[in-house]
Amino acid sequence: MLKKTVLCVSVLALAGIGAALAQQPPAGIKRTPLQTIAFPEGYNTVTGLAELAPGTKAGRHTHPGVETGYVLEGELVLSIDGQPDKTLKAGESYQIPAGAVHDAAVHGDKPMKVLGVYVVDKTKPLASPAPAK
Repeated sequence: MLKKTVLCVSVLALAGIGAALAQQPPAGIKRTPLQTIAFPEGYNTVTGLAELAPGTKAGRHTHPGVETGYVLEGELVLSIDGQPDKTLKAGESYQIPAGAVHDAAVHGDKPMKVLGVYVVDKTKPLASPAPAK
C-alpha cells in the first residue's frame, strides 16, 4: 500500500512540474521535466531540459526563485533586465536571480539545448510571463 501511495504522489508531482514547464511553450521550444525535489523547506528544486530551434526565443518571464543552467548544445543570447546581454555557448553556465525578468534567444543557425535548475517557492508557479519591452 505504501509503495502505491509513493508511486501515485511521485507521478502527480512529475505531472504537475511537467505542466508548469510545458505551459503554452512557443513554437520551436521543447521542455522536458527531469526531476523535482521538495527541498529546501518551502521550496522545490526542479531540473529540466529546454530545447529551442534556430530563430526561437523563450519569451520574457520570471521565476519565484533562482535559476542556474548549463548550455549543452548550441549558443544563446541571455537577456536579463538591468544587465548587458550575454552570449553563451556549449559548456558555459549562467545564473539568474530570483524574480529577474529574462529571455533567451538562440544565437546562430543551430538548435540550442540547456539544462536548467530552479530553486523556487513551492506555492507559486514555476514561471510567470513578463510584459514585453
